[in-house]
Amino acid sequence: LLCPCLIYGAYVFLPFDAPLLPTVSARLVYTLRCAAFATFPVVLGMIVSGISRLCSSALKPFGELDREVEIHRTYVSQSIHLFILYFFNMAVLATYLPQELLKLIPLLTGLFAISRLIFWLSYAIGRSFRAFGFSMTFLPLLAMLLWNLYGMFVLEPENLLA
Repeated sequence: LLCPCLIYGAYVFLPFDAPLLPTVSARLVYTLRCAAFATFPVVLGMIVSGISRLCSSALKPFGELDREVEIHRTYVSQSIHLFILYFFNMAVLATYLPQELLKLIPLLTGLFAISRLIFWLSYAIGRSFRAFGFSMTFLPLLAMLLWNLYGMFVLEPENLLA
């Protein structure tokens, strides 16, 4: 329930608009530029994971990892998988959205980045707390997927393979 409220509040109250993007290629470039900001939590996780691996006191480099190293490694792995799903759904979503709703692209990007950071923090606190951050990432992704399928098969079935 929190994600739609956050997106709606940001959509209404943040004072910016998407630029005029009349072609599909311009929309895809805009989405690609926005998605570059969504890589920030993944890159930050890779840096912290590398530092924690270097600083771990393990004498066996191929042995079992410390809990801290395992947390960061798991976070980076899951974030990369979710980012790939996010990016492809955003690219398809940008082709179906009307011009006045293209403001959602950077808002969903910001929600993805913030929710991955919340997941990372809650995962470091304890495994039972990570559901909130994961649901803030996964449920908007699921909503985008359902909208994309609806757009492809119901709104424009004649342009499905065009």
